[in-house]
Amino acid sequence: MDQSGQRQRVLIVDDDRKLCRLIGEYLGSMGYEVEAVHTGLEGAEAARAGSWHAVILDVMLPGLDGFEVLRRIRAGSDVPVLMLSARGDETDRIVGLELGADDYLPKSFSSRELLARLRAVTRRSVAARPAAEGEPEELVVGDLRLHPGSRVAVLGDQSLSLTAVEFDLLLSLARARGRVKTREQLVEEIRERDYDVFDRSVDVHVSALRRKLGDDAREPRFIRTVRAVGYMMLDPNRA
Repeated sequence: MDQSGQRQRVLIVDDDRKLCRLIGEYLGSMGYEVEAVHTGLEGAEAARAGSWHAVILDVMLPGLDGFEVLRRIRAGSDVPVLMLSARGDETDRIVGLELGADDYLPKSFSSRELLARLRAVTRRSVAARPAAEGEPEELVVGDLRLHPGSRVAVLGDQSLSLTAVEFDLLLSLARARGRVKTREQLVEEIRERDYDVFDRSVDVHVSALRRKLGDDAREPRFIRTVRAVGYMMLDPNRA
């Protein structure tokens, strides 16, 4: 259920009709309203035309592949996207995250893992995290302004289009500006589940944030890489 008490709507884009049926039956029993389409073009059109709480998107699709479908979705929507791949290839995962996917699952997943990931991405998107105790309604870092309650990020006079994960990552760094956040700390805060120690997802999301902030990793205004440790939001008010 969403905050209004209505069933959450999930779109599945996968050409494996049996898998779609199994996922649909399982999620339906958990209170979700599920629809499925089976080609990339149908998926791109349905995702942008409908009102969805999340999209479950396969990488390998007839017609448009999952990456192109994701590009088209992100051109006009910030709906949470959970990508699936039968190959379990790290390259697929990195490409999907770079294009704006919120999470990624190899097709060896269990129903319980799928449900947990789905709940995590929709929770980040639907429900704004409470502000930290004593935190102002607006966090200001140079010409970057973050509004935790409404989950809005503004750079100068331009609103930034961020995925739910990107906003949480940026907010975490901003709250700790001037202090280093390790990758492990960031994973724990923004992903809400355990990752392999070699998972590069945080690095991919930081790269995406830098592009959107117009930041240069070599001469950063906002996010500095601390080699072998993690990242730090620079505080312009400190020397």
